[in-house]
Amino acid sequence: MLEKIEHQFEKTAIVGIVTQNQDEDKLREYLDELEFLTYTAGGEVIKRFFQKMDKPNPKTFVGTGKLEEIKYYIKDNNITTLIFDDELTPSQLKNITKELDCKVLDRTNLILDIFVQRAQTSYARTQVELAQCQYLLPRLTGMWTHLERQRGGIGMRGPGETEIETDRRIVRDRISLLKEKIKTIDKQMGIQRGNRGAMVRVALVGYTNVGKSTLMNAVGKSDVFVENKLFATLDTTVRKVVIKNLPFLLSDTVGFIRKLPTQLVDSFKSTLDEVREADLLLHVVDISHPDFEDHIESV
Repeated sequence: MLEKIEHQFEKTAIVGIVTQNQDEDKLREYLDELEFLTYTAGGEVIKRFFQKMDKPNPKTFVGTGKLEEIKYYIKDNNITTLIFDDELTPSQLKNITKELDCKVLDRTNLILDIFVQRAQTSYARTQVELAQCQYLLPRLTGMWTHLERQRGGIGMRGPGETEIETDRRIVRDRISLLKEKIKTIDKQMGIQRGNRGAMVRVALVGYTNVGKSTLMNAVGKSDVFVENKLFATLDTTVRKVVIKNLPFLLSDTVGFIRKLPTQLVDSFKSTLDEVREADLLLHVVDISHPDFEDHIESV
């Protein structure tokens, strides 16, 4: 049984660079996080690659020698997916994909993929699809449709081939449509928030996977989905809670992460309205984590 489960994971390798702004210890932390993200998306990290550089190579992110090393390792070990810790430019993505016979993703694409899997409500799905379309628009080349036909799995979920044809106009139209849809839902949610009356509002905020939903379940006696994976909660949950005869509304919000893609921050603005309109923010921090101060700063 265990063997069957292991085979379901995609064999992946991850890549990062040590720069003037990011020393080896910091990179190790980021790659640990990237590995956890990969596991959450359904991948198993077989190998880590890193290189010391002043700044990323504008053509291939890593140097040509390192890319050659990665190429041979992927071929010899049947790696199906390569994930970079930083966002790749459209030209970097195109050049690397030309060189390597595997799927090439970056941190942003990976996080978007997890969000696709996690979105439960139509609202969350709309927000995620908008973020995906905005991310993919400058990257629309023949390789995307080629990959979609060839492979499924990590980074290939979400808007299908009909939206990701080389016709950029279709995607732009889709973006406009999704923005309008989100505006309409935002208005409805604003009215809902207004109808809650004068009750005190408390919002749980914190780094992803820190235990906000667990706390919500303990305090609010609710059944919010809890799992030891990143971004287990995407949809905001609001519960009425009474402690010592004091009633208040408690909301659980999406977790934050370092290097969070800007597309997601923008498209999840309305989810964060729940935070903005709260009377009290309860910041949940895991102080047993070695990087807890970094996590506080990110949030």
